[in-house]
Amino acid sequence: MKKPLLAVLGALVISGAGMAPAVAAPVIADGAAARTATKTATPTLKAVNFAGTVSLSNCSGSVIRFPNSADTDPALVMTNGHCLETGFPEPGEVITDQASSRTFGLLNASATRVGTLRASKVVYSTMTDTDVTIYQLTTTYAKIKSTYGISPLTLQDTHPTAGTAITVVSGYWKRTYACNIDGFVYRLKEGDWTWKDSVRYTSACQTIGGTSGSPVVDNATGKVVAVNNTGNEDGERCTENNPCEVDASGNVTVREGINYAEETYQIPACFGVGNKLDLSASGCVLPKP
Repeated sequence: MKKPLLAVLGALVISGAGMAPAVAAPVIADGAAARTATKTATPTLKAVNFAGTVSLSNCSGSVIRFPNSADTDPALVMTNGHCLETGFPEPGEVITDQASSRTFGLLNASATRVGTLRASKVVYSTMTDTDVTIYQLTTTYAKIKSTYGISPLTLQDTHPTAGTAITVVSGYWKRTYACNIDGFVYRLKEGDWTWKDSVRYTSACQTIGGTSGSPVVDNATGKVVAVNNTGNEDGERCTENNPCEVDASGNVTVREGINYAEETYQIPACFGVGNKLDLSASGCVLPKP
């Protein structure tokens, strides 16, 4: 996880992460590297594509809905907490209802940018326990569908399963990375931040800066099970860009080259009718301001 850096003519310099793909255009790219890569056999139950993903100025993201969202609800975009345009939330900080006019490039199935979406506010953002920002847009799911023919991605509301074949879909780079969920981390610590019950990818996952905020899609269901956010780049212990795993007994494990995501199944319980945030709702466990 790193602060955004300025890319120069197709080469994004990311300390510890090497160079960005040569096809990239000069843009501001986020350094928090949640990643993934191809594994041996890719399940064929679902063909994961770019439809509904978005590109941010420094990260990736996706237009999301919850199982009970209505087509007429204001649409939402999800990315990482560390992708927030006003800077990293501090440990323990939770931001809600913050004005925003941020724009997002909406992609179709083949990763072509078909339109620009705009935020009306930051609904929720934190880097405590999880690493997520959710924006409310100025338009509805129905309007996006009628204008662009694109539907949102649905967040799964149950805990993901180890071994699941997944695809990380980066709207920033217009690239996908496929691997499996290797397991779950009791606590993932990076610098001053600590995340709970994080997803650990298999070793094939090798994503880069700018993939932060990408939806992690279950290949079998097409639903989002996590949001891509970081990885250990240099083998250091619990430093920025080098998260470490801490088990329930306090034992620390460092896995150089291994990358992680934060689960999203707990988010739907915190939103009610009209996609309105309700942190006091029964079953909502997201950190509160």
